[in-house]
Amino acid sequence: MASLVSKRSVKRAAVVGVLAAGALSVTAVPAGADPITIPGVGTFELPGVVVPPEVQAFLTPPEGSHAASQSVGERAVEFALSKVGAPYVYGASGPNSFDCSGLVQWAFKQAGLNVPRTSYEQASAGAPVASHDLRPGDVLSFYGGSHSGIYVGDGNFVHASTSGQPVKVAPISSMPYDGARRF
Repeated sequence: MASLVSKRSVKRAAVVGVLAAGALSVTAVPAGADPITIPGVGTFELPGVVVPPEVQAFLTPPEGSHAASQSVGERAVEFALSKVGAPYVYGASGPNSFDCSGLVQWAFKQAGLNVPRTSYEQASAGAPVASHDLRPGDVLSFYGGSHSGIYVGDGNFVHASTSGQPVKVAPISSMPYDGARRF
């Protein structure tokens, strides 16, 4: 027991020494009032605080980035499309194989929202959407609710179709459309 305590003490002393040396090597930043921009939140000025350029780079979204303005549904579309070509397996919900409702549930979970597991549950959850008002990310139901997919735009949806068919994008008109829900 004594050797365990002394080993811990030595490790703690070493960590404290390394941290102290690191603190001494950090150079002071001159005083000022650089604005700090936090994407999706706003811009703030903190008197006496200058944000070093290497830190500001993490606070500023990259050129062309639109993640902060994307809806959960749009992010779910991106996740679902990343699985095009993945095999269909009945009852599977990712990350490497899917059935129809498993793909929908997995994509929305990756986007930060939990949706029901089965296609019938998905067909009755969320808010109903008219077919003329579809947006990317809306969950589509087919065959009376026994099949689901995610609308990607331009009359197409991504889905895990059936055994022997990988995850793919198809026109809505390729199946008997039943309705849409928005989460």
